[in-house]
Amino acid sequence: MAKNRRIPFGYQMKNGKIITEPRELYAVSKIFADYLNGYSLLEISKAMQEECIPYHPGEDFRWNKNMVKRILENEKYLGDKTYPQIISADIFHRANNKKAKKATNLCIIPDELKDLRNITVCAECRNKLFRNQNGTWNCKSNRCDEFEYIVTDQMIVSAVLNMINSAVANPSLLDADAEMSVYTPNGEVIKQKNEISRLMDSADIEYDRIKTAIMELAELKYECCTYDDVPQKTALLKDIFANVKQMNSLEIEFVRRIVNHITVSHNATISLEFINGVKLNNITERLRGIECDNDTCK
Repeated sequence: MAKNRRIPFGYQMKNGKIITEPRELYAVSKIFADYLNGYSLLEISKAMQEECIPYHPGEDFRWNKNMVKRILENEKYLGDKTYPQIISADIFHRANNKKAKKATNLCIIPDELKDLRNITVCAECRNKLFRNQNGTWNCKSNRCDEFEYIVTDQMIVSAVLNMINSAVANPSLLDADAEMSVYTPNGEVIKQKNEISRLMDSADIEYDRIKTAIMELAELKYECCTYDDVPQKTALLKDIFANVKQMNSLEIEFVRRIVNHITVSHNATISLEFINGVKLNNITERLRGIECDNDTCK
């Protein structure tokens, strides 16, 4: 995982003073212009990738929607005693007002929550959860009842962030018991081995028949072998987490890299299943729907 920038995108340090960086200044201006012209965060991130202007100086690092979002929200572009102005107050506020309006639009789920919803399922029926207009989540599957307790955006984000930070602090939580490969011969294998022994003990050995029988035995043995890639995935997770520090905010791209599923149960238990199958649970504060007034649900 790339390290956070010490100087915001668009700026550079020169002779002890922060000044604008020409290529990054162009990128910042283009990001605001494209967003106001109706492009999504994903479309802008793809466009920035094509511009070949790295977000992290000196690194070949791919752009993602979170980087674009951070640029749109960075008030330093308005200018102060330390940072030269890049974006006018009018453009900055129009872009952020549009983003806030988009996030609360009844027909639109914020980009980050769309990504989170794609990997969040009901613990009981395994169907994708439904996100209501007020930011609460529920299971709408015909095979399930609605949640007994309220589950909100913030509850899910906070729970996932807490579990990831727990794994950062205690990498042993990522350990999974698994074997690289297992071979367990079945009855067909034993039967074929006996047949080969019988052919070998025959007074009139038929070499072609024995060769065919041996090849068939090899195929049967291969079918009895199981391969488990959990150890490799666990090692990959350990390597990833070795370079990660405690997070203050959830980075969706990082979550998608390390997580198979997020599950939410009807009793408001939120679980994280890593790519190696290890699960962590986080029991959130529970509020029943009947106890929730309009203010609580917002």
